[in-house]
Amino acid sequence: MATPIGNLRDITLRALDVLRDVDTVAAEDTRTTRGLLSHHGIASRLLSLHEHNERDRIEQVAGLLMAGRDVALVSDAGTPAVSDPGARLVRELRERSFRVVPVPGPSAATAALSVSGEENPHVLFYGFLPSRSAARRKALQGLRTLPFTLVFFEAPHRVAECVEDLREVLGGARRVSIARELTKLHETVHACALAEAPAWLARDYHEKGEFVLVVGAGEVSRADSGEESEKVLRLLLREMPVSRAAELAAKITGDNRKALYRRALELKDTAGG
Repeated sequence: MATPIGNLRDITLRALDVLRDVDTVAAEDTRTTRGLLSHHGIASRLLSLHEHNERDRIEQVAGLLMAGRDVALVSDAGTPAVSDPGARLVRELRERSFRVVPVPGPSAATAALSVSGEENPHVLFYGFLPSRSAARRKALQGLRTLPFTLVFFEAPHRVAECVEDLREVLGGARRVSIARELTKLHETVHACALAEAPAWLARDYHEKGEFVLVVGAGEVSRADSGEESEKVLRLLLREMPVSRAAELAAKITGDNRKALYRRALELKDTAGG
């Protein structure tokens, strides 16, 4: 079940009904969840379930369900099992044929994306990058040419180094939206080129708050595009005539149809057919 990422009023009526009705609320941090429940006048029983005890809690939660009890799963903020504990519990309970029902609501990733101004409908939510710079840069190299808007979570003590690595690997021209403390008192959303982001952070940053970084999509290089078109064209030529294969390949890749037709003829000649 999704819970507020900051403002305690950002919770659905359905979520409040569920929190009141269940026998137990399995929470990442019972102190945080107790504050939420108290704010809304709810006195449900709390059970801690975090990354260090999740495996051990599975049997306990399963036992409650077998006894006919209802259990709600929440993380400290946002949606559990999305860069938070819970996925292992959900998978195990489903494998045992227990019914698991999503109760949607707040999400830092979608909140940041909605105010980023990025128009690309294709989005890759990555979550947290590796904490060490070398591993982080290696991970970013694998994302560099993807034609997706990239969404990352980052901790306050690492965000400056992370942004510097983003600039170095992805290039300073890429646009980034830096969202900090979403829905909270000191909420900040700043959009700029990656080249400008380190300087902005240095002026405006005090190592406080959780961050969401939304980075604009990269452009596929002509070499990468050519390789992809060739692959698509070869596959289509196995199933259809040259003209049709070139037409479909152009629609799939966005490349020039006449150029693809000429290449298709070359491939057919080379294959002897």
